Amino acid sequence: MDGYALNEKKRAGLKDTEVRLIAELMKNSRRSDRELAKIIGVSQPTVSRMIKKMEKEGTIKEYSMVPDFGRIGFGLMSVNFVKYKAGTPASDIAKMRKTARQLESERGLPYLLVMKGIGMGYDSAFIMFHKDYSSYATLRRMMIGAGEGDVEHFESFLIDISDKEHFQPLTLSALAGYLLLEKKRAQRNREMNASA
Repeated sequence: MDGYALNEKKRAGLKDTEVRLIAELMKNSRRSDRELAKIIGVSQPTVSRMIKKMEKEGTIKEYSMVPDFGRIGFGLMSVNFVKYKAGTPASDIAKMRKTARQLESERGLPYLLVMKGIGMGYDSAFIMFHKDYSSYATLRRMMIGAGEGDVEHFESFLIDISDKEHFQPLTLSALAGYLLLEKKRAQRNREMNASA
């Protein structure tokens, strides 16, 4: 099964207009329901109902904006990978999460995401923002210390936020554009299969 078909299957519960609405909200969530309705070709009450429904179902989790991270005091972004020692009990990993939550509530942690996964020999990844290298190094020591000896490897990829050569800084607009193009490709595939 190709990637498009798999994604189509996962989103089978979302209508075409809902995917288009989500993409438009990702590009700019400050637009009125009336503006969104005009863009996707439905009535304003329909947009309002779709938004309420998707909020209630959890398809829309939050509304936010993406700032210029350098202008709000961050100089570095780190993409971090953690590998736990083989055989680390789930209870120890749960304890590490609890310690991280405690650090978060006491100091606040400047993270964008923290997720477990697989690949490149690592067990989890997280993306964080830092004022400078010193604040990154301090946070790195704290995160490794929270592992209490259960962290086997901790690797980071550091990004200088002020670098003018970035191809695509963090944005949801690019992902929104992808969703819209994917929807068009899927529609074309369905039309070709129907005519075959």
